[in-house]
Amino acid sequence: MALQHLNDEQIATWTRAQKDEWWFKNVFRGDMAQLTLRSGLTGFLLGGVLSATGLYIGAKTGLSLGVGLTSVILAFALFRALHSAGLAKDYTILENNCTQSIATASGYVTSSLIASLPAYMLVTGVIPPWWQMMVWILVISLIGVLIAFPLKRRFINEDQAPFPEGRACGVVLDSLYDGNGDEGVFKAKLLGWVSGAAALYQGIVSDGWMKLLQFKVLMLDKWAGLKEPRYLHDRLDDYYYAWATKAQGFIPNILGTDFRTLGLRLTLDVAVVGVGGLMGLAIAASCFLGAFINFVVLAPLMIQMGDIAPRLGANGLPVPLSRVEIVNQWSLWWGVTMMVVGAMVSLLAKPEIFTGLFKKRAPKVADDGVDILRHIEVPLWISYIGVPALGLLGAFVTHLFFGVPLWMAVVSLPLIFVLSIICTNSMALTSWTPTGALSKITQFTMGALDRSNPAANLLPAGMTAEISSNAANLLSDIKPGYMLGGKPRHQAIGHVIGNIAGVLVCVPLFFLLFLHPDASGVRSTAGIVSDQFGFPAALQWKGVADIISKGLKSLPASVLISMAVAAFAAVAMEVARIKTKGRFQLSAVATGLGVVLPPESTFMMFVGALLFWLMGLRHGKKPGSFGHRVWVEGMEPICAGLISGAALMGIGNAIINVLI
Repeated sequence: MALQHLNDEQIATWTRAQKDEWWFKNVFRGDMAQLTLRSGLTGFLLGGVLSATGLYIGAKTGLSLGVGLTSVILAFALFRALHSAGLAKDYTILENNCTQSIATASGYVTSSLIASLPAYMLVTGVIPPWWQMMVWILVISLIGVLIAFPLKRRFINEDQAPFPEGRACGVVLDSLYDGNGDEGVFKAKLLGWVSGAAALYQGIVSDGWMKLLQFKVLMLDKWAGLKEPRYLHDRLDDYYYAWATKAQGFIPNILGTDFRTLGLRLTLDVAVVGVGGLMGLAIAASCFLGAFINFVVLAPLMIQMGDIAPRLGANGLPVPLSRVEIVNQWSLWWGVTMMVVGAMVSLLAKPEIFTGLFKKRAPKVADDGVDILRHIEVPLWISYIGVPALGLLGAFVTHLFFGVPLWMAVVSLPLIFVLSIICTNSMALTSWTPTGALSKITQFTMGALDRSNPAANLLPAGMTAEISSNAANLLSDIKPGYMLGGKPRHQAIGHVIGNIAGVLVCVPLFFLLFLHPDASGVRSTAGIVSDQFGFPAALQWKGVADIISKGLKSLPASVLISMAVAAFAAVAMEVARIKTKGRFQLSAVATGLGVVLPPESTFMMFVGALLFWLMGLRHGKKPGSFGHRVWVEGMEPICAGLISGAALMGIGNAIINVLI
């Protein structure tokens, strides 16, 4: 059916009671199945799998990718196939929406694992026990859920805020179940085929999968004398360097520094190609620009000048130069400056995010005081009691687990409400949460109170940032449920289920992928940042913490100059975007992100974005054609397939290498 909605006059003049009554009579589907055993279980399983891919991609790119649409398409295809085979009833639209709620909440859990927590480990060298990380993440995730539902009554029920990303998901769901279901099946098949192809490629270029196949399945080491597994290299330039070493051929360098030292490698990473497609050409090009300026221009100059040089490690042995060393010693500072300044300018350039908080309310009229939705909304008393209780619990475990002074953790709590409202208003208008910029408010505030303890600014900032962004993102997920007539209580329960699924999957996976044991069996932080996983979000948080604890005076003059130039450039770029109304599309935040990402990843992102942009130009004006269905309407399923297929095989490869 066509989605019903209020017109602008009704939104402006009706009271919330009138809007709630209209919704209850015209949109609410009270008798339709929503949170059922199968929707809960499907959401739990999909959420766990998709949150694992989110952790993998976040560690590579620093980006938190939404999994809502992917879960919608997968659940639709699964139960449509089971229904066609006579094995199950077809999924209802609200069951699918509930599955999406669970999977989405599961995906949001990963954000602290790619930002604040690894930054804390990198700064302090301390690895918290797995169960402490689980408890901390689950507590702050539940606070986000409890904050989201009182805000729902204001932003969704009363203001009827657009939440563009959430509305798009609602429209997709409506089109699948009440429109052209065949189109949904086509997108599901597209996702499946691409995911399978990406998984096959990732298996071929993975040493672990090839070791399993060749040694454990085919037993080639027993009868063919094979000593090492044979596999294709995803770093395509490995073949050139192998030839050049034997034939004494040309080794590319810039000012005498080897390309490989600078991280300038040619790698075919299909997951990152998919990320580039979702990012779009402007953001991907900005990342590529930052990487080019840093690794092709500035880093070779600084190495030649001696401001970037080999150093002695904690064991007394020299640490050779590498991309990670270049970033940590010098580049991190100007990259972080661009990201923070660019995000702050971009935030301040959207006054509606702040003015919308104080806009004139709709005139109140007398009513009978009866809440018509009281039996389906989440009771407000749960949030009024739960948020303070869990907030104090969060402050206590932050103190107990991470050594943050209790009074500082408690002092940071009021910022949760302010940042949550700002993030929600931003998400409602733009589908963007300014978490990175706003978290620095807490980080610098706590740092001003205690410079000696990096955990004192990292963990309270991580707590406030994760809670506020979680609440805002969940509201975007609640929007399609409201559009389709779902029960808010069922969505709230679904979000809690999703939080649990994400924690149960992602924390053990974090230990397995990034915290490798040394020769004595003790896990070390040395494997967190590597050539494969750049952890750019964590490096940004670490950079701010280092500035707070060490001060700018401890940095070389060239670093200070680069930071000043980066700040000026960030302001100029964001002002140019504003003045040209988006025609100048380069992003200062994305340019700074390109500095801390592996340059091989930024290049593949750019390739992916360019590919989909060119295909969009070619097929965008041919609606109904096969090319349009694949490259325009199917862009998100293709990208999701590339990401999920490659990421799951990459995770499996890491597990195999640990076990075999």
